[in-house]
Amino acid sequence: MIFYRRRIVLRPQEISNNPEVVRRLGIISINTAIEVDIFGNVNSTHIMGNNMMNGIGGSGDFTRNAYISIFTCPSLAKGGAISPIVPLCSHLDHSEHSVQVIVTEQGVADLRGKDPHQRALEIIRNCAHPDFRDELMGYCKDVRGGHTPQTLANAYKMHQQFLETGSMHGVKWS
Repeated sequence: MIFYRRRIVLRPQEISNNPEVVRRLGIISINTAIEVDIFGNVNSTHIMGNNMMNGIGGSGDFTRNAYISIFTCPSLAKGGAISPIVPLCSHLDHSEHSVQVIVTEQGVADLRGKDPHQRALEIIRNCAHPDFRDELMGYCKDVRGGHTPQTLANAYKMHQQFLETGSMHGVKWS
């Protein structure tokens, strides 16, 4: 206990997670994502939209007020059956307005200053696993315009495919 006494600083949560302090210090925040959609929205708490895995804690304060906000996740999960990069997050903790950089072992997507179409291409090309890039690009081709190229009929097809078959592979876009 004495060993740790000099090395640990305990602060009230009101100070540690204070948005003004985070902004003033110019923090570069790095948080973990469960899934990221192709537009830069992040789910950091729920598996398949309803089973809680993590609490959001102070990550929202750090993300929204950081000088640069970075989210990391693997490009594959469950032995290759799941793509954490999806057309639309099954739960939303951090909107694309707060997320600036996505990182997987495949690469880095810098989303700053990009419109939704550009963000989608940046995330798919740089962060999605090669096994899922064609499926994600197929989703983008199915979209019929609009500011955010979203097709509500297909937005959760990868999630549905996993729930029905145990794998996100083989989605047929309508």
